Amino acid sequence: MPGGKKPTAKESAKPSVKADPDTGAKPAIGAEASGLIDERLQSLGDWRAETLTEVRRLIHEADPDVVEEWKWMGTPVWSHAGNLCTGETYKQVVKLTFARGASVEDPHGLFNSSLVGNTRRAIDIREGETLNAAAFRALIKAAVAENLRSKSKPGAKAKAPGKAAGAIKKPESQNAAVPLLSGGNPQIAKADGDAPVQAYIAAMPDWKSDLGRRLDALIERTVPSVQKAVKWNSPFYGVENQGWFLSFHVFTRYVKVTFFKGTSLHPIPPGGTERSKEARWIDVYENDPLDEQQMEAWVKQAAETPGWLA
Repeated sequence: MPGGKKPTAKESAKPSVKADPDTGAKPAIGAEASGLIDERLQSLGDWRAETLTEVRRLIHEADPDVVEEWKWMGTPVWSHAGNLCTGETYKQVVKLTFARGASVEDPHGLFNSSLVGNTRRAIDIREGETLNAAAFRALIKAAVAENLRSKSKPGAKAKAPGKAAGAIKKPESQNAAVPLLSGGNPQIAKADGDAPVQAYIAAMPDWKSDLGRRLDALIERTVPSVQKAVKWNSPFYGVENQGWFLSFHVFTRYVKVTFFKGTSLHPIPPGGTERSKEARWIDVYENDPLDEQQMEAWVKQAAETPGWLA
């Protein structure tokens, strides 16, 4: 991605930052940092430039709100609510170091370096090696969610209805920054985008978090243009200018997956009463097999139907 844009007058007016004591180089953020990263890629001119360019593309795909920075003796940094990862280049390896990697789930085993410490984890990529794009995007999303959790302050958000004092608390080792409400449902503030949804999924207790990731991935691949948000402490999925078609919510023993226009689906999902009007749902328990083929069919139908305009 050569040819970084010149910083705008507004960006140039930002307070000056201190120079790196080791090199005299100043850190940068935003357009200025992007330009410096462009220059680094051009200067490398070999497989490392290609690798880092691909990594950069995947990061922006995974998190459109990511911020590019230039720190620590000229190191590309990608951040969102704190540092996500760095992109260091050495003679034999491109090293991607995740600031909170030890707290981020890595089901595909991408982390292969810095595995001993309590905080960081890294991915070393050598010449000729190919990065698993889907797994890496998921890792970036998980890192964003971890940063958002670490920045959140319990009690700072509006209290949920009911007895706030009765909210269930997770053990400190399990996402202690996100309070759990009645039934174990994560309390996540209303927000649009993928990041709050990933924060919710990461905070789902026990086996439910894995189910949340499976549902999220299934919806994304079935509806690539899906819009996401967290509303009323539940992830919502919709289509732009068409409305929301699906949401899920954590209960003590199961996860409820609700289709807002469920009576329009074939077959109609089994959950529902006369009082639920058009909404229908399926309750997924711990040992229930998830019929992904049926779920994909429902999601595809729901996304093609005018949804609920919240």
